[in-house]
Amino acid sequence: MAVSAPAAAGTAKGPRRRRRFSRRDRLVIVVLLGIPLLIDLAFVWLPAFASLLLSFTKWTGVGSITLESCSDLPKVPGIPQPGCLYGLENYHQAFTVYPDFWPAVRHNAIWLGVFIILATPLGMLFAVVIDRGIRGSRIYQSVLFLPVMLSLALIGIIWELIYSPNYGLINSLIGRTGNDNLIDWLGDPNLNLWAILVEATWRQAGYVMVLYLAGLKAVDPALREAALVDGASARQTFFRVVFPVLRPINIVILVVTVIESLRAFDLVYITSKGNPLRGLELLSVAVTQNIVGETQRIGFGSTLGVVLLVISLVPISVFLYQVLRKEEA
Repeated sequence: MAVSAPAAAGTAKGPRRRRRFSRRDRLVIVVLLGIPLLIDLAFVWLPAFASLLLSFTKWTGVGSITLESCSDLPKVPGIPQPGCLYGLENYHQAFTVYPDFWPAVRHNAIWLGVFIILATPLGMLFAVVIDRGIRGSRIYQSVLFLPVMLSLALIGIIWELIYSPNYGLINSLIGRTGNDNLIDWLGDPNLNLWAILVEATWRQAGYVMVLYLAGLKAVDPALREAALVDGASARQTFFRVVFPVLRPINIVILVVTVIESLRAFDLVYITSKGNPLRGLELLSVAVTQNIVGETQRIGFGSTLGVVLLVISLVPISVFLYQVLRKEEA
């Protein structure tokens, strides 16, 4: 008796059996997933949640935190007020009273603009040139990637020597080493931010270069060959064929660029020696100065940290939306 095609297919494959995990497999899965999850909760989410709660208090880091309102507690002269509930007053002071808030926001925006306009195209240019396989490309790649491997603290120290007014490389080259014509690159409020942005761009361009190199290696060579056969120039091939294929890499680089510009801290902190300098106000530095500075305003510093977190969540949310939409498609 002949057997129909669907029946034969079902007989060949048979019912799909669910895999059963042994007790040991389940234990391994729990350990491999549980330990990273606990570490993530302990060092990321719990501090973020604690900062959110502390942002509604007036806590100096000393004493306990009471659930009473600050306005309900008696003010005793000479005795610091305990950590009481401050409501939204910290946020109100940050947006209206705190003098460094809006300059810090403006400087972070300038930082982001320089990264997008200068560092990212420069890193893309490096990647395209190296991807063509020019002679010594590996040496150039290593040299350009070297700043990424160095710590930001070491980069700050190196450039501090370059920018030194008395014996720095730049002033020596342009002949401005006399006491009457010195250029204080890091002390002048009109120059220090741009000087540090040169340091940050030097590092960021190498980082972007590596990301674009990874994307260029994944591009199908047949696309370039087809464009060349159709008579497209190298420039047209890149911008009309290769660059659209790099859309996932572009999204990653955009998110990384925004996050790097928001969390900029090390270079400015090293340059200012931990003390606030005019022209170098940043949100991350303002958070540190209020939490570990002389004033010890933990609650207010946490407020600035929450504001920085909310701003950072915007590009992260856009990135996750793009990734999830791509998986659904």
